[in-house]
Amino acid sequence: MIAGVGQGWLPQEFETANVPMGRIGAGMDEVVAAMRACWGPDPVEFEGRFYRIAPSEVNPKPVQEHLPVLLGATTPAGAQRAGRIADGINPIAFSAEVVPALATTFREAAEEAGRDPAGLSVVVRANVPLTREPLGSDRPFLGGSPGQVAEDMARLESAGVDQVLIANMAPHDLEVEVGLMEELKAAARPEPVSDRRPAGT
Repeated sequence: MIAGVGQGWLPQEFETANVPMGRIGAGMDEVVAAMRACWGPDPVEFEGRFYRIAPSEVNPKPVQEHLPVLLGATTPAGAQRAGRIADGINPIAFSAEVVPALATTFREAAEEAGRDPAGLSVVVRANVPLTREPLGSDRPFLGGSPGQVAEDMARLESAGVDQVLIANMAPHDLEVEVGLMEELKAAARPEPVSDRRPAGT
């Protein structure tokens, strides 16, 4: 299991939770620390600036000895925070330029915090349409046909991206969705040249 967390950004979200937007940074650091305390041995106890957990039993505990935290972040400050406190970052792929910059900021912040960047992950989220037919020149980055998406993914190979999570904004029935995923898998990972043999051999 991976714990995917994010602090939100809409004022209405903070109002609903009765949390001032001024707590948007430091409060997130404490939330992750408090969650990790809850996942640890009982009695759980946490004393922070914003949150306090009196000595308590909190169950059930995670099966994993270490439950990874993947932090959603779309700004340099968020990427730096993820580098300090999380096991990975989950930026939204707004453009081809945004992703490498956030990945670099994330790994540099981790190194500055005395952590090994190689043990952390970058999982990019793409809220895009995945379509049978190619889209035009105004298509979103990582959106379009399987071939177009595979071309975009190849541009991320040198950016330290470990995974791409596609949230299809052009949903189809299950059979079509599975077919598009298979096409994308084949396009993104073509068979090695040594395995390509002329037909009939």
